[in-house]
Amino acid sequence: MRIKVLSHVAGAAAAAVLLGLLPALAAAQQSVEAVWAPREVTFVYQGFTTHYSCGGLREKIREMLLRLGARDLRVREQGCIRAGGVEPFPGVRVRMQVLVPAASQHGNTAGPAIRAHWQHVVLMPSNASLREEGNCELIEQFKETFLPLFTTGDIRYQSNCIPHQLTLGTRLSVKVLMPEAKPVRGR
Repeated sequence: MRIKVLSHVAGAAAAAVLLGLLPALAAAQQSVEAVWAPREVTFVYQGFTTHYSCGGLREKIREMLLRLGARDLRVREQGCIRAGGVEPFPGVRVRMQVLVPAASQHGNTAGPAIRAHWQHVVLMPSNASLREEGNCELIEQFKETFLPLFTTGDIRYQSNCIPHQLTLGTRLSVKVLMPEAKPVRGR
């Protein structure tokens, strides 16, 4: 009888240990070997509702790219004709490096492979303020121009953006590859 009780206790303890390890095992399965790859793009904002100075657009784009994990980021103003004022068509030229799965690259990378994981990033939250909602045209254009430069998944986008009107309802979130702390050995 005592052996049966001990085996049940041992089985329960083993099950508890396995249940405790499940989150770590799931995270390890989502871990990906990745490399940094260069990306370059020129972007000209064309909006009717919200207008930006070149410096304002540069900072908005920089902020979103950093949130997506870009490194060695250079965002430069382009096509600006007004000193510090709102531009009709402000532009930026962007150079950066983004993580891509190592298996998808055959050269054209910047350095050794590293471990990366999928991370959920919200660029326009569901509880955005009315002021933030004014960026709906920029969010739409950012999604079309910049997201394809990253390794992404589970893009969730919704927009009720109407030109010349401040409307609620624009949302954008995405899963993107982000670096983990330790580099991969042997590459």
